[in-house]
Amino acid sequence: MAIADRSLDPTYRRISWRLLPFLLVCYLFAYLDRINIGFAKLQMSQDIGIDDAIYGVGAGIFFLGYVMFEVPSNLLLASIGARLTISRIMVLWGLTSASMLFVTSATSFYILRFLVGVFEAGFAPGVLFYLTYWYSPARIGRAMAIFMLAAPIGGVLGGPVSGWIMTALAGTGGLAGWQWMFLLEGLPSIVLGIIVFLTLDDGPERARWLTSEEKELLRSDLARFPRPGSHSFRAALTDGRVYAMALGYFCLIAGIYAVSFWLPTILKQGGLDDPLVIGLYSALPYLAAIVAMIGLARRSDRRNERRWHSAIPAFLGGAALAVAAVTPTHLGTSLTAITIATAAIFGSYTVFWAIPLSYFKGPAAAGGIAFINSIGLVGGFISPVLIGQLKTITGSLEAGLLSMVVLLVLGGTIIAANRIRPPANL
Repeated sequence: MAIADRSLDPTYRRISWRLLPFLLVCYLFAYLDRINIGFAKLQMSQDIGIDDAIYGVGAGIFFLGYVMFEVPSNLLLASIGARLTISRIMVLWGLTSASMLFVTSATSFYILRFLVGVFEAGFAPGVLFYLTYWYSPARIGRAMAIFMLAAPIGGVLGGPVSGWIMTALAGTGGLAGWQWMFLLEGLPSIVLGIIVFLTLDDGPERARWLTSEEKELLRSDLARFPRPGSHSFRAALTDGRVYAMALGYFCLIAGIYAVSFWLPTILKQGGLDDPLVIGLYSALPYLAAIVAMIGLARRSDRRNERRWHSAIPAFLGGAALAVAAVTPTHLGTSLTAITIATAAIFGSYTVFWAIPLSYFKGPAAAGGIAFINSIGLVGGFISPVLIGQLKTITGSLEAGLLSMVVLLVLGGTIIAANRIRPPANL
């Protein structure tokens, strides 16, 4: 069984330092622009008159726009390159996210959230596909984990920063705190999109910062790992394992966005009220997620095992979320439980992506990865909508969170049952 060639460590280390920190920052703002309405809700609900049901639809409708345009976006990336695709995505979503400051009603809330999803479509799966140009399956898990750290880092930084903006700038220039938050957190994506256009290489062959010898070593290393997956995008769409992966991912995404969109509300139910304090407390679950993601990704790479490293954390996340659901007014218990749930779900999500990235090859890769992500992200629509509707009906988050528990257990079961092995020579 071949393993990662240690003689290539300097080359891969150079690639990682060149690509991963920058891509992580780009994804950080993507995730922040996606979830910051969870903090905006603390003020804008009263300002523009939206209840929990309307908020849930607005939070989720982002994913409808995303799903509709994701596969075309990824197929376009494979045709015209990462630089043009990713820069276009970032500039347009940054402009639209900043425009959320103009929301005045449920209708404008829905429209702009939908458009943020349309313009962000393809970013995360596009970058994951892009990483397969640079990393062999023996190394993709750790590289992917670093990129995906953007989500919990966004949670760590986004909570306190969003809370501070909403508190410190409220009323400045005639704008509410939540309006300043959307503006100041949307503009960096535009700047980063321009930097992508100016600096990102479409692949190793175009990287002038790699020597000819390094490029040849990289080509040889990537060629050592043939993949067992489909040879065309059409074949991927008729592969039952692909649908199983998509359904398992759907369940994980439902759990992730149950936390991402409702964590501030959960903390408020526990007795916290100040947006800055809520933001600081909300960083704790994401700090735990960072540790879990790195640890699980490394262990999964080292043991060449993906299924159980994704399924077992999904089960643990479901159990912890159940505890958080039934102890809403006990801040210590609910915060501990939601911290464990967040760490476990994000860890499961990180390892999960090593499965399709090792399975697909050739023309199937860009479209297949986007297809799985598209189906999965429907969970990002259903999760906040279902929780919002149930909270409006019952007056609490318990029923909605428990429905996410069921999905997490189902997702873990599907992932465990879908026997897709990493390449045999990994």
